[in-house]
Amino acid sequence: MASLSLNPIVDVVVQVSPLSAPRRAFDTGLIIGSSTVISTADRARLYENTDAMLQDGFKATDKEYIAAQLYFSQSPRPTKLLVGVKGTSETFLEAVTACRAKNTEWYAVSCLDATKADIVAVAAYIETATPTSVQFFSTADTDVPTATAGNVFAALKALKYSRTLGQYSTSSPYAVVSIMGYAMRANTGMANSAYTLKFKREPGVTAEALTATKVTAIAGGNGNVYINRGYYYDMFEQGVMANGQFFDEVINLDMLANNIQLNVMDKLYQFPKVPQTEAGVTQLVNACNQACDRAVLQGFLAPGVWTGQPILNLNTGDILPAGYLVQSEPINSQPQADREARKSPPIYVAIKEAGAIHSVTIGVYVSR
Repeated sequence: MASLSLNPIVDVVVQVSPLSAPRRAFDTGLIIGSSTVISTADRARLYENTDAMLQDGFKATDKEYIAAQLYFSQSPRPTKLLVGVKGTSETFLEAVTACRAKNTEWYAVSCLDATKADIVAVAAYIETATPTSVQFFSTADTDVPTATAGNVFAALKALKYSRTLGQYSTSSPYAVVSIMGYAMRANTGMANSAYTLKFKREPGVTAEALTATKVTAIAGGNGNVYINRGYYYDMFEQGVMANGQFFDEVINLDMLANNIQLNVMDKLYQFPKVPQTEAGVTQLVNACNQACDRAVLQGFLAPGVWTGQPILNLNTGDILPAGYLVQSEPINSQPQADREARKSPPIYVAIKEAGAIHSVTIGVYVSR
């Protein structure tokens, strides 16, 4: 028996929306050395442990292997590390830019045995690199604990770089790779995963025997150290970048900005269109809200008082009960030229950081 199609009566159209863009994990470190195990053509290789490096041809005496041991010795244990190579005729700056061109997944980089000039040059590049990145470096320069003018910490501080973190260490030339490993692994993005670098251990690194005067001098240059306090506590402090900003703030802001950008882009990409109406702008505002909700879950944002300048309906002194507030300008007040260019009205995201406690003053009152 002949049978005709049902489509003229019941026409079912199946549409599958495009996939969301994958979010950056912010969990991959890169170390760069000059070993010939990796060619400049390959530029960088990903390793999940140090055994894989030995199998690949690295020796236990290679600086890349020694640094990787510090990285993978952290707790919680990192899951991946990129090892890059600097060609014999290259500078570290050239090697870092080549590694960025080869791989955009790494977030933190440390150049092994880099000179002061190398560190400063890479810092300048990292400050504006895309995607956002940070540099970790170690130094044993004798002019650092004496706060001599022009030392590497002072030079970077004067330049106000917010994406370079340095550690003074005479026990290991690659000490900072250990704390870099912690920073990459602890950053899971899960609930209450926000952290501070202060107070953390550096397995495989010996605490520096420094006087209080020298520790203060290093801290004055926004440098970091691994020291012992109270006999029992070996700990990293302060966890700051060259400009004095805390590392955890830098990485969490990078994560939030990345999530906001991709959440909004997914709306524009997946929908047939986002209308240029209040309802359409609300969709974009909600996309920003979702990213902020994630930051609250992670422990980066928390309720508090807005102490910044007034923004639309948000005034100085207002409470942010959610830890953030996302607002947009009215669609009806949009200039005609912007409307014809199909621009959205500006969206404003005000956030309140949860912060972290680094010191406590306790008063003990005794009555006899």
